[in-house]
This record gives sequence, C-alpha cells and structure tokens, in this order.
Amino acid sequence: MKVKVNGAESVRIEGEFIKLDSLLKYASIVSTGGEAKYRIINGEVFVNKEVCTSRGKKIRPGDIVRCNDNIILVKQGVRSKESTEKRSFS
Repeated sequence: MKVKVNGAESVRIEGEFIKLDSLLKYASIVSTGGEAKYRIINGEVFVNKEVCTSRGKKIRPGDIVRCNDNIILVKQGVRSKESTEKRSFS
C-alpha cells in the first residue's frame, strides 16, 4: 500500500524487511531490476541519509529511502484477516 504524505510516499510492507532493489520496484521508482541495480550502484540511492550501494540491503519499517526526488517512508503493513485465515487452515 502506498500513500503520499508531505511529499514523501509511505509504503507499507508485510514482512520483517524488503530488499532495497525490490522496494524501488514496488514503490514504482524504477521499472526494472536492472534500473534499480544501476541507480543503487551509481550512488543515487540513500537509506537514512547515507548513500547505499548494496542492492540486497534489508530495508525495515522506520527506514527512509531517497532516490533522486522520490522519498519513501517504510512502514509496517497489516495482514488482512483473509490472509491470516488462509495461513491457519493450510
């Protein structure tokens, strides 16, 4: 789920973390994994105000990611009741 707040986009993740390159794709900052790799390796991506050149960096709720003019606030998502029910009957 994505929501804009004060110019920053709030992105909710369900798990404990999401990898940096996957977050950039999920938030529609980049179109492909190759573009994510290029931007990360070239120092265009910041995690909590520090340049990050690791594609596999684990991004957790509370982290702030910036790529060019895009700011992403990562928040913990809430599992739906339906997904919880499916897991308990599996």
